Amino acid sequence: MLLALGLWGTGLLPAAAASAATGPGAYAFAPGAQTIEGTASAAGAPRLDPGRVYRGSLPAHGRLTYRLDLADATATAYVPVTAVPPAHTDVTSTDGIRVTVRDAHGTACSFATARFGAGLSPRPVTALGKREAGRALCRGAGTYSVLVERLDTGGTSAPWELELAPVMEPRLTSPGPTGAPQAWDSASPEPITGEARERAGGAGFTAARALGPGVWRTALVPGGTVFYKVPLDWGRRLRATAELGGAAGHGYVGGALDLSLYDPVRGLADDVSLGYTGVRKPVALAPLPPVEYANRYAAPAAVSALRFAGDYYVVLHLSDRLTETFGPGPYEVTLRVRVDGRAHAGPGYAGRPEPDGVFTPTAQDEAAPPIGGGGAGGAGGTGSPAMKAVAAGGIGLGTALLLVLGGWTLAVRRAQTRVSAQKPTA
Repeated sequence: MLLALGLWGTGLLPAAAASAATGPGAYAFAPGAQTIEGTASAAGAPRLDPGRVYRGSLPAHGRLTYRLDLADATATAYVPVTAVPPAHTDVTSTDGIRVTVRDAHGTACSFATARFGAGLSPRPVTALGKREAGRALCRGAGTYSVLVERLDTGGTSAPWELELAPVMEPRLTSPGPTGAPQAWDSASPEPITGEARERAGGAGFTAARALGPGVWRTALVPGGTVFYKVPLDWGRRLRATAELGGAAGHGYVGGALDLSLYDPVRGLADDVSLGYTGVRKPVALAPLPPVEYANRYAAPAAVSALRFAGDYYVVLHLSDRLTETFGPGPYEVTLRVRVDGRAHAGPGYAGRPEPDGVFTPTAQDEAAPPIGGGGAGGAGGTGSPAMKAVAAGGIGLGTALLLVLGGWTLAVRRAQTRVSAQKPTA
């Protein structure tokens, strides 16, 4: 049993089995997330503390308000809100949420929306509110309000669950760039080739599975959403494509496969989807610039979001409407990930971000071979075959210990069996 659990954590068991553990449409909320109830107005609104994760519920046609106390006028605050509708409920393409941050005078500092889109399929969607230091509006310290609204145009009336994960970014130790980068290579590179390796995704941002450059394969059922994280250091750049395998049947499903990219504070960088006729077909993220602090001054969201080093989230969703036309699946999805660019030191922050480490890539060496790749030390410097398997799965120390203990227990039992067999009988 312990050995099986260890293999599950490494991704060595079939991807379809790992996906079935959560079920289509299920979302893995952050462990230990604090339950919070927003209010109808700013009066009495509960406080959000950067570095903590909260969980709540948004009713149909609902508007909820939260409070954000900012003592430092030079820090930038981000409030990502993920809305999770119930699985298999009806939604329209324009259903979604809007997040607005306002100062004490009611001035809007920012607003962002997230909608379900052409897939007409319920899935987790995330909108990012922010109070950016150095902007013309909302420059001072004080109390800000975060308004979360549900955009309903005729879909389900059931409540949607919420996950809020506020982040604080400190100012720089010295003046940084004040304008967006002038130029970068936006040409599409040659697609990555090679044998695909099995890699099941996680069911939420905090459960995202680590992914390195290479060709990866998973199995999704209609309505399913999986999360991966790709570590990017300053100066590094991500390219990604997703390919939906062929299926028997005839027909057309718009927005059958959705591919999204979020930055370390869950700000949306790009979101693309493909129409599907049962024929194998890819979809690609837009060409993106390298990660640079100055990207925040660019107008396009796809550039502005690439403003931090850290873990970037690649999210796949398979529309539940595929079942009606092409069957319940599972469907094979191939994910091709390229990371290039020259890593360099980043700007110095005058303090620690909240949560600590949010702008630090999980991988220790961005120039290392792909996770799960061959070669000595190819998976974070691990040498033994067992530890390479652990690194390839991206599992934690606890699961690694389960794997080792499982093998040790099996060895002990075999030894006991041999001893018993050698004992003389009466």
